[in-house]
Amino acid sequence: MAIKAILFDLDDTLLWDERSVKEAFQATCAEASKHHEVDTQLLEEAVRREARALYESFEAFPFTKMIGINPFEGLWAQFAEGEQEEFRKLQSFVPTYRKEAWTRGLRALGFENEELGSKLGEMFPAERRNRPIVYEETFEVLDQLKEKYKLLLLTNGSPDLQKEKLAGVPSLAPYFDHIVISGEFGEGKPAASIFEHAMSLLGITAEEGVMIGDKLTTDILGSNKVGMRNMWINRHGVTHEGEIVPAHEIASLRDIQKVIDSLE
Repeated sequence: MAIKAILFDLDDTLLWDERSVKEAFQATCAEASKHHEVDTQLLEEAVRREARALYESFEAFPFTKMIGINPFEGLWAQFAEGEQEEFRKLQSFVPTYRKEAWTRGLRALGFENEELGSKLGEMFPAERRNRPIVYEETFEVLDQLKEKYKLLLLTNGSPDLQKEKLAGVPSLAPYFDHIVISGEFGEGKPAASIFEHAMSLLGITAEEGVMIGDKLTTDILGSNKVGMRNMWINRHGVTHEGEIVPAHEIASLRDIQKVIDSLE
């Protein structure tokens, strides 16, 4: 059956979120090194570790896992939108969370400096917001695909944070006929319900769509659940292991049309 619509993940599929976060950590850790003789790489590792532990201990963690909000998004998100009560809990949690993650990271390396931890906790969000990085082929490929297919953006995350990411690259959102954010819908990938919602918006069956994403556990597993073909974008050549099997594996967005042509 002919493909009528393409569903895209956002983070690390169209936007290079991993690099944005990495560079924000590097800039913030560099600031810390002005105050203490700290190994910036070790500090980043310590803060990531402490942030994850704090995040997973928070009462709303099961909700964030279901919606698809990772610990490092919590280090810069505001959580000002979203109807669920858990977003209000997150909104009140994150100021302390940011401060504690950095303070504990410094402490893990032997530096007790709560004032600096607070400063770094506020610096990291600003550094991340200054880095809306897009893959070099993103617009080239979207230009080509938009002429032939309906496009839908299907992203996990907090409504205000995902909208802010899109606002940082204002030319991206207009490519899409629909944008579905898990925090607005109420359930995230890999739940079948969010894929079914996306298909209803597009007016397609599962056989008429294809999902493009970088995460096996969300993008690929979810589309497999509803019988939709998919492409796992594996830019780093990661060895595929486990039970989640993508229909196709690609190394670049530029491979999408070639795979669709082979399907049709």
